Amino acid sequence: MPLRLLLFAAFTSCVMVGAQAAEYNRVNTSASQISFTYQQMGSRMYGTFGKFEATLDFDTDDLGKAQTTLHIDLASIDAGSEDANTELVKPAWFDTGKFPLAVFKSSRFTQVDEHRYQVAGQLTLKGITREVEVPVELKPDNAIGIFDGELVLNREEFGLGAGEWADSVVSRDINIKFRVVAPQQ
Repeated sequence: MPLRLLLFAAFTSCVMVGAQAAEYNRVNTSASQISFTYQQMGSRMYGTFGKFEATLDFDTDDLGKAQTTLHIDLASIDAGSEDANTELVKPAWFDTGKFPLAVFKSSRFTQVDEHRYQVAGQLTLKGITREVEVPVELKPDNAIGIFDGELVLNREEFGLGAGEWADSVVSRDINIKFRVVAPQQ
């Protein structure tokens, strides 16, 4: 009897470990969101990007092959007012005539704990590419993976806010948050 109980416990452990593995490789962009906050003249401001495309290949059992890309249509910005939206697509900021997209391409996923990861990759914005690391939390919910992440971006490192905007009217740090929703495969 104890041997049978031991075998049952071992089998159950193997099944439970296998049940925790999850694979995500399709992104539901209509359920996903990219937003940002910053300070302007001492007031907290909020905005979003309405159009973006994302790819994801993420298997919790094989992080070595995990990869993601994100293409953000910078002209789809909504910074809370038409004046701000018009200003942000100009050359002093995003210069969307020359650089219509911001692109993030991952190079490495590292597991921090059960549901948290560090995603390293290249962020290209306004023709400037920088290595960034983004903490991401996976929140599995009824066969859907919700990937929440946050990145503090120093706008000066990407040439954003030149000329009259180079002073401290707009904070140098821009807090970018994203939520990527992907069904489990």
